[in-house]
Amino acid sequence: MKLFKGINVVSIPVTDLDRARDFYRDILGLGEPLYDLPEAGWIEFSSGREGAGNVSVTLAEPGWRPSAGTTLVLDVEDCHAAVEELRRRAVACDDPQVFPGYVTFAGFTDPFGNRLQMCSPAA
Repeated sequence: MKLFKGINVVSIPVTDLDRARDFYRDILGLGEPLYDLPEAGWIEFSSGREGAGNVSVTLAEPGWRPSAGTTLVLDVEDCHAAVEELRRRAVACDDPQVFPGYVTFAGFTDPFGNRLQMCSPAA
């Protein structure tokens, strides 16, 4: 029996919801939040593809530090082009890494130090 049917939402802790809203909405281009509930410490965005799960930012507890062990990976059409565009938007990105026939990916961080990654099919 298959218990799980997919990913509903991945939550990322942040220390400033307003700054996170700006970054995820405008810099990453996720668009207007689906749910914008700062009073509940929660802002949720579409990941860009129906049924693929959403991305939320949640208000971190005092003393929180970003995790180095968990990485949110977002799909892009062309990883090389996405790196160039994010760099134009002042986001520090790693150079794309290519695994021929499998995937091209690059890492970057949000303003709070959360590790993010983007990937696209490799040529």
